[in-house]
Amino acid sequence: MRSAERLAVPLSALDPAPARRLVPALTVVLIAMSGFALTLAVFWPGVMTFDARFVLAAARAGIYGDWQSPVMAALWRAIDPLVPGAAGMLLTTALLYWLGFALVGLALARRAPWLGVVTVVLGLAPPGFMFLGILWRDVLFGSVWFLAAALAFVAMSTRLPVRPALQIGALGLVILGVLLRPNAIFAAPILVVYALWPARFEVRRTAILYGPAGLALFGLLQLVYYGVLGAAREHPEHSLAVFDLGGITHFSGDIRLPGAWTPEEKRRLATDCYDPYLWDAYWYNRPCAFVMERLEQRDGVFGTPALTLAWRNAVAAHPRAWLTHRAAFTEQFLLRENFTLWVLDLDDKTRLALPDNHAFAAMLAVHDVLKPTPLFRVGAWLVVCSVVAAFAWRRREEPSGAYALAVSGAAIVYVASFAVLGVAADVRYAWFAVPAGLTGGAALLAAGLRRR
Repeated sequence: MRSAERLAVPLSALDPAPARRLVPALTVVLIAMSGFALTLAVFWPGVMTFDARFVLAAARAGIYGDWQSPVMAALWRAIDPLVPGAAGMLLTTALLYWLGFALVGLALARRAPWLGVVTVVLGLAPPGFMFLGILWRDVLFGSVWFLAAALAFVAMSTRLPVRPALQIGALGLVILGVLLRPNAIFAAPILVVYALWPARFEVRRTAILYGPAGLALFGLLQLVYYGVLGAAREHPEHSLAVFDLGGITHFSGDIRLPGAWTPEEKRRLATDCYDPYLWDAYWYNRPCAFVMERLEQRDGVFGTPALTLAWRNAVAAHPRAWLTHRAAFTEQFLLRENFTLWVLDLDDKTRLALPDNHAFAAMLAVHDVLKPTPLFRVGAWLVVCSVVAAFAWRRREEPSGAYALAVSGAAIVYVASFAVLGVAADVRYAWFAVPAGLTGGAALLAAGLRRR
């Protein structure tokens, strides 16, 4: 009898609950791995854009400037010996993106198995997936911040001592995102606070720490850019000054761009040059490439305090024209059909800079059909994140609601920063809002299911 009792299997060992939890977790991991493999199959070795070539050249030379992020160049310099060229950055971005979806999917699968699986499948959504292989720092930035939020979210369902390690990793990725995209500094404090206290989203704590966190990140950016990396000051902020001065000139009729312009040049500045889509109309696009030629080469004003002073005086003299210009840009950025995927090489517009395989061609065909739809409108994703944040507000005291509010709120502030600081209206600048809106919505749904 006693032998039989020893051999008896405890009822707890027959409990199928662990197996039920394991199956959706494995499914989430397999889908994420498949998405990663599909990304490489479609985009390999990566679409090397004009900006990416510039950054890679700086990385290999070890000479950094701040026009593009010197931290991205330093990161690429570390990756390049391991996986040379575009492929190294493609692997990095794709890994960050799919790891983020896998982590959020695993966390949500603990609450509702089907929701975890659906969440990781959302990584294949066209506006997210189709940008993954285009080597832009905006896509790298978006993947970095998405993974930061995912690590903080997962930290809530892990035990010590893993939890602090995940939170430190999330905080480090938030900082890396600011170093990649300096204007992200306005949204970064939201994710900093969330990474430190992911159990709930406390508005008072965020408000108190917002200013100090922002100042600390700004100081760290200066230290890393110009102290550690020794980046040359190339004055990217002056592209904003030129764009604003051109907009003020256009809407006020008062020539505010500094310089001795001919009557014909003045006419063009007031009527022909302005394009709310981007500042390049004053840089190398005809008929107004003469603007930067004069400011940068002949007069040497670009990069000097004189241009900053001209901008300040123009805004003070014509605030309504400045607001009208920024409103025109914001409307273009949010509501109009803008540039999406990299299709032509800027150095040679007759040469495609795209992977030569059937998978990419099929994806491009789908993209061309979907591009006119709201899926590729920045405003649509801003609305998605706003709706998620609004409904998550009441659930901010629980982990799923805190994640939804933090990640969507950070995306809202980040996208909104371009209304004042943007100089081009490409969709890629707001790409972070896509994974933020998708996974934030899934987490919000999980919070609702848990409440019921």
